[in-house]
Amino acid sequence: MSTPFISAQGSSGSSSNRPEAPGPLMRRGPRPLLLHLTLATLRSTVSRATSMHWNAVSPTSSAAAVVDALRRAAADGNRDRPGDAAFSAEVVAETLRQDALLIEGIAAYRRHPYRRTLADPPAVWAEGGSRLLDYGMAGGGMTGGDMTGGGMAGGGKAGGGKPGGGKAGGVPAVFVPSLVNRAYVLDLMEGGSMLRWLAQHGVRPLLLDWGWPGEAERRFTLTDYVAGRLERALGYAASFTGGPTVLVGYCMGGTLAVAAAQRRPDLVRGLGLLAAPWDFHAGDAEQAAQVAAMLPLLEPAMALGNALPVDLLQSLFALLDPWGVAGKYRSFARLPQDGRRARLFVALEDWLNDGIPLAAEVTRACLRDWYGANTPFRGDWRIAGLAVEPRAVTMPAFVAVPAQDRIVPPGAARPLARLIPRAELHEPAAGHIGMAAGSRAETALWQPLAAWIARVAGSGVSGAGARGTGGTGVGGGGPRVPRRRPGARHGTGSAA
Repeated sequence: MSTPFISAQGSSGSSSNRPEAPGPLMRRGPRPLLLHLTLATLRSTVSRATSMHWNAVSPTSSAAAVVDALRRAAADGNRDRPGDAAFSAEVVAETLRQDALLIEGIAAYRRHPYRRTLADPPAVWAEGGSRLLDYGMAGGGMTGGDMTGGGMAGGGKAGGGKPGGGKAGGVPAVFVPSLVNRAYVLDLMEGGSMLRWLAQHGVRPLLLDWGWPGEAERRFTLTDYVAGRLERALGYAASFTGGPTVLVGYCMGGTLAVAAAQRRPDLVRGLGLLAAPWDFHAGDAEQAAQVAAMLPLLEPAMALGNALPVDLLQSLFALLDPWGVAGKYRSFARLPQDGRRARLFVALEDWLNDGIPLAAEVTRACLRDWYGANTPFRGDWRIAGLAVEPRAVTMPAFVAVPAQDRIVPPGAARPLARLIPRAELHEPAAGHIGMAAGSRAETALWQPLAAWIARVAGSGVSGAGARGTGGTGVGGGGPRVPRRRPGARHGTGSAA
């Protein structure tokens, strides 16, 4: 049962209150550590064994390159060439240097003094382990884009009022993160929080923190998350703020947001999609098939807790870029450890290693249906029996596709800008995480997103005034946003 929720004990959900919180001054990353060390050892070993066919210092070498190097080395046999011994000695020296840098980087990360100190804003709604956090709330020690205070101290009142007597302004926007990572990537650190920045620039951000899956959530399907929890959160947000809100989804949260916006246009006035995958076979259909083929191997682990454990999830991500983690830790070892870049690296790694288990049925749907059958792009993905069709999304949309994304390739996210009739395409020169939380995220994403939200709000409510495909509508009506050319592009922003 969904109920309004007001914290009466300061911060409503600090990390000390959530399951599986790391102990004080302890870091577990990079997770799973044994896998990343094994991959680094494998690369070093192959580099030495195939030194005449392998560039040991290449940061972009793939698993296929390893296999190719082994094949060519086997074909050449033990043929000696002039300079082989000297070159091999250089390769050994280089691999030893890189291995030492990797260990140095991991050690530096684990002992770094940075700790996230931002407290959660008040939660205005909760259901199960999920909460709707109000970043636009004034009072409770929170101010604008540098809100570091806790929640409210009692006296709150739900149902459209302003809990704790605070006054909140700006265009209401519900932000939906992925199900496999903590929501605070959008509220990463002091001076690096997208939501706190937006709260100072005309937006009232409401973050749907999915939370740690409890016994009920571990039996959820994607329909339970979208047609159930997400839509109920949207309904409460609309009643709480007085009308339909902008809906912004990040990564997998964007994919879910497409379905919610189609189903409930009465609750959504604009749809923002940030690096949201849609064509899961774009770029490398073979790799997608390999990810899907791993599902039978994961079933025994999911049978234990009805969810895919965090370290197995991290292993799946590692397969997308086997050498990437080792490479970034080597680079981190070279940074001045008291600088902002080092603090940002640690903040992002803390978030990346602070994962969430994924419900078993959701895991099956993602691997079998999304990666295996590419059902969203083919039009076969269904929520509560309704086919999810971006062409049926009626409100204005902002589709951000980071050009340097290695998690959701640009080709996987770009189709949404073509399929949604009133979409605007924004392609910043940034990566998947850097676009939202990197050192230049403000110019790459925050500013363009805030400007788009302001345009949507200035033109009035654009969602359907009638009921959506389920439930009772809230709000609706109002003037429509002038139609833009589908796929109209913004500037490219900045690298992150």
